[in-house]
Order: sequence, then C-alpha cells, then structure tokens
Amino acid sequence: MSLWAIVPVKSLRRGKSRLSGVLTDEERSALNRDLLTKTLMCLKTVQKIDQILVISYDPEALAKARELDVMTVQEGSKTNINNALRRATVAAKAYNASKTITVPADLPYINKEEVEDFLAQEGEPPEIIISSDRHSEGTNALFINPIGILEYNFGPWSFRKHIEQAERKKIKVKIKNMESLTFDLDVPEDLEIFMNTSKINK
Repeated sequence: MSLWAIVPVKSLRRGKSRLSGVLTDEERSALNRDLLTKTLMCLKTVQKIDQILVISYDPEALAKARELDVMTVQEGSKTNINNALRRATVAAKAYNASKTITVPADLPYINKEEVEDFLAQEGEPPEIIISSDRHSEGTNALFINPIGILEYNFGPWSFRKHIEQAERKKIKVKIKNMESLTFDLDVPEDLEIFMNTSKINK
C-alpha cells in the first residue's frame, strides 16, 4: 500500500499575488521558494509517505523539486488547481499509488510530528482525512484512501464541499485540524502574524 504526497505549486515568481502590496516581486519569489523547500523537506522525513510528487507549470518550481529528489509532473499550461491535481493523481496511480495526501506549499509551520499525527488517523477505506484552513473555509490537507475516490474541489469553501461530497458517496470523514496545517500565508494579515511569531521564537 503506497502513500503519495501531492504538492501543487503555482509560479514562484507570480504566486502570492495578494501579498504584492506588502512584498516586492523578489521578496514574494524568495518566500515561495522557501515555503516550497520547507514543505518538501518536511514531507521527506515522514516515514509513512513513500513518494512525493510536485505538479506545476512553473519550470523553476519543478527544478527546485528535482533538486530535492522529488518527482515532478509539468502542466502544459497554467491551469486551475483541481485539473492539476487530477493530472497528478493519474500519474501517481500509474506508479501504483494506493492513497494520497494533498498538501499545499504555503504552510510555514508544517512539521513532521503533526503530519504524522494527521496520517495516524488512518482507518479502513473508503475514507478521507481532512484539515481546514484557520477560517474553516479552505482545505489545507486532504488524505484520500483509496486513491481517486474523491473529486478535487479546491477553491472557495472547499472544506465544506469536500466533506459534503464524501458524505454523498458514503465515504468516512475524519476532521483533523492542527495548527501547523491550518495556517497558510495568503493575505497581509497572515504574513504579519507569521512575522510576529518568527520574532518571538528567535
């Protein structure tokens, strides 16, 4: 039984556009690169994860992933996250992946212990384990067992949409919200919280 982590990545240079009012293009690019590196390095330490797959249309993001010995799939052109994840899932399935965890590349507090705790909730299939963002609107981690039983529905109110879809399909749902998984960097308020926390922990 093979577990694959799928990490969708936007353009490192153009991602986090909602932070453009407080960060320069160069600063946003550096932030996105650092977040991607942190995410992949964390996932590589989680024993339950057999393989990591980054999907992106950005050659720079894919090159960074390959530097870290992570598998990659390139989107032919810029697309939405759900199409990208469907493509990544097809690729993982071709390599006999039996289950997946989808994690975004913008969780600054992600750590091995809480990812392992999240995955420790695994029971009998069919099931999903899901973590929301801190506003209980988006989906920040999604474990699917077996692979492909749930249609990706990332976007506004995806947390609720994923749960409702699973319930319609008689798929067991476990909600596991943890600080490191619920906090992402999207808007200036998030960045301010992160910067203040970083100063405190220094």
